[in-house]
Formats: sequence, structure tokens, C-alpha cells
Amino acid sequence: MKYLFAPPAVASVPILGSDEYFPIRRIFCVGRNYEAHAKELGNAVDRETPFYFTKAAAHYVPSGATVPYPPGTANYHHELELVVAIGKGGFNIAEAQALAHVFGYACGLDMTRRDLQASLREKKLSWDLAKDFENAAVVAALAPASAIGHPVTGRMELRVNGDIRQSSDIGMMIHPIPALIAHLSRFYHLQPGDLIFTGTPEGVGPVIPGDRIEGMIEGVGGIALNIGAADSP
Repeated sequence: MKYLFAPPAVASVPILGSDEYFPIRRIFCVGRNYEAHAKELGNAVDRETPFYFTKAAAHYVPSGATVPYPPGTANYHHELELVVAIGKGGFNIAEAQALAHVFGYACGLDMTRRDLQASLREKKLSWDLAKDFENAAVVAALAPASAIGHPVTGRMELRVNGDIRQSSDIGMMIHPIPALIAHLSRFYHLQPGDLIFTGTPEGVGPVIPGDRIEGMIEGVGGIALNIGAADSP
């Protein structure tokens, strides 16, 4: 088979305690899954039905990287999230069986062009420009569920230049992990390599060039990101 140009390399996440990597197939993100965060952005909370947006696997960034301040925004936000890695495929998964499909967990950063999101939301347009852009999906090394179990509660905290911005607990999710997997699998055939960002708590805010983001989720691990200067035109 001949390609017109070289196909892109597969994005993959390191696995703690292993020399193997977890290849990323798709990235699903859950919106408004913490009540206080939804309220801080002036949004209603839907406790019945979760909703989703996606990010391209090509936009993955490893923890510890330095990324340029993105174009098209003057309000670039951090969002700390627990990430679920699917290791076993399934469709119409029963909630009681959902955790059997999980390979592991990681800290993630759903980086967001907040001003674009607000503008798009007001116009009732897709969030793609605000959420699905280069370097917008930061994921730390995966902790296998075989090693840490399936976290239900655990402190989560994000600091910018040492100052606490986000502080909550993953137990505050509106839709817990088994419910999310079961619901999402009604619309997609989930596959090994799929990642699910499970939402962020309150305290999201802007970062600027020169800032360092450091986050942690108790029992899962930590994550870091450095914000560089904007790319020159």
C-alpha cells in the first residue's frame, strides 16, 4: 500500500509500572458533570442525561510538556479531570458490568478556549473550536485498575504557579463512571483505546505564557503542563 504522505503516528499514553503504551483511539469528554462547575459558568445541571463532546487523539499531550499559548483566544482555561481508559470493547454495556471494561485511570487536563466556548454557546453552535484544538488533551501516565482498583472518591487539586485553583473530590461527579460508560455505550461501540474525560469541578480559570499547571487526583497520580509563548505567525 502506498500513501500520498506518511500517516500520522499513533498517539499513546505511558502505563505506570510497564514499558508498554496505551494507544489512543478516541477521546470522549463529559460536560457539566460537577454541579458547582456548571453553576460557576451559569449553566443548568442535568442530573438525568450526561452530554459529551470529543477531542481528536492527535491533540494528545503528555504530562510535563510545554505547549504554546493557542491562537484565537485571550481566555485559555485549565480543567482538571479524571480520565478513564477503556481496555475492553462493548456496546449497550450494563451499568453493573461497566467497570469490567476499564483498563485504568489517569489525571487529565481538558484545556479550553473559554471565550470561544462562550461565544459558540451563545450562538448555539458546536464547541469544536473551543475544545478540540491542538494540544488540548493532556493525559498523564495511566494507572492500571489492576493496581489501584476503581476509584469512587479521592481528593483532586490543581495549582497554577503553586496557588490552588481547583480543589474537590471525584465523588462529587453527578454521573459516576459506571453510569457514564453504560450511557455512552448506547451511542457508540466502545473500543480498547477509548478515553473518557469525566468532567471538571469548580475553580477553572485562565493561564498565560510562563505559567506552570500542576494537578493531582488522590490514588491515581499527578499531572503537569507548562504554558509557553504563542507561536509566531
